[in-house]
Amino acid sequence: MAQVKIYGRRDVWAGRQREVSDLLQACLVSAWGLPEDKRFHRFLLLDAEDFVCPLRGENYLVIEVVCFTGRTDDAKRALIREIYEKSGYDPEDVEIVIIEMPKVNWGVRGVPAEELALGYKVEV
Repeated sequence: MAQVKIYGRRDVWAGRQREVSDLLQACLVSAWGLPEDKRFHRFLLLDAEDFVCPLRGENYLVIEVVCFTGRTDDAKRALIREIYEKSGYDPEDVEIVIIEMPKVNWGVRGVPAEELALGYKVEV
């Protein structure tokens, strides 16, 4: 399970949600083996005055991947590298944060996530 939050400026990223979502999903499928249909992406596009980051340009994008614990450090590095390599965006404009949570901290489809039968491996 992975949920992705994407933060950026509305005047730069509005209308490009599909582009970014397709990129991130392809990277998650490739690096972590997530099923193609497990896409949970939320865009939080802000007005310039609400996205304060004085040392970054207007294309600055923050990508947060919230996921179950269990992936190796190598798997996390692989995802980060793949996003940078496949995006074509200036690496200075993109920050990626992976936030891990134990399955017991998630409620999914009416049960604690540790009781779910997933169709893919989390231990990558």
